[in-house]
Amino acid sequence: METLDKSLLLNMFRKMEEIRRMDLKIAQLVKKGKVPGMTHFSVGEEAANVGAMMALNPDDLITSNHRGHGQAIAKGINLNEMMAEILGKYTGTCKGKGGSMHIADLDAGNLGANGIVGGGMGIAVGAALTQQMKGTNKIVVCFFGDGATNEGAFHEAVNMASIWKLPVIFACINNGYGISADIKKMTNVEHIYQRATAYGIPGIFVEDGNNILDVYKGFQEAVAHVRSGKGPVLIESVTYRWLGHSSSDPGKYRTREEVEEWKKKDPIENLRKYLLEQQIASAEELEAIQAEVKELVEESVRFAENSPFPPLESAFEDVYAE
Repeated sequence: METLDKSLLLNMFRKMEEIRRMDLKIAQLVKKGKVPGMTHFSVGEEAANVGAMMALNPDDLITSNHRGHGQAIAKGINLNEMMAEILGKYTGTCKGKGGSMHIADLDAGNLGANGIVGGGMGIAVGAALTQQMKGTNKIVVCFFGDGATNEGAFHEAVNMASIWKLPVIFACINNGYGISADIKKMTNVEHIYQRATAYGIPGIFVEDGNNILDVYKGFQEAVAHVRSGKGPVLIESVTYRWLGHSSSDPGKYRTREEVEEWKKKDPIENLRKYLLEQQIASAEELEAIQAEVKELVEESVRFAENSPFPPLESAFEDVYAE
């Protein structure tokens, strides 16, 4: 495998740490009753999110889904404003109106998460058509889970993108379950990426979605294809969510042994070991990053808790385009 730049690798480590620590902190705040609405965590899926994002240009666009914290952080969202949004505060990225499932960050190219399964697919195709018509050379990455691939929107979106050769990557983060439904019982193909064949587009398989270097390599291939004007790609990264489907899910459909086996494949620990074994970074450097991230997350909580709730009149803001 090619040797990646140290700064890139350390940024990968930092972003995965941010995702892990933000989600674990949010989970604590949920238990304290400080988070309105439903939350879905990305713990365990950090490599699948960060590896994908690092292969993009800063001005490329993404659409996300209900489990979008990891993608928002990997795309460069301000952690203070993200935490404020999740706590329903007026200083949040959507002024406290979106919450956990609807985080958007237009300045960073994040067109928004979506509480509707498959809801971002049509948006991604529309955004990709815009890039094609304007000749921007930007690409769009549409993130979704394995469960969304059985929605009608998936087939409609991939088909339209295929026939128009739109610059969009359909990125399936396959964590094995659509809520409590095992993907192996829900589809009659071995792997999601194989569905690309039906639309005449390439399918790329990242078997170990917990290895950030494998994810990055797979997305580099996808990005090169799409940006060259050859049309869309369907890419699948196999990973696992450590926590339940949402903050209300105890996850009784999975065995404790299954969860523990996946925890042994911790994507952050995988990268940490690689950096140390290859003598790319020292333990002290990595510990310093972890300490910095911990403080950033704590600061985001302080910022959010000290921020005001939306004023009543804000209910009428952002309703119509001006």
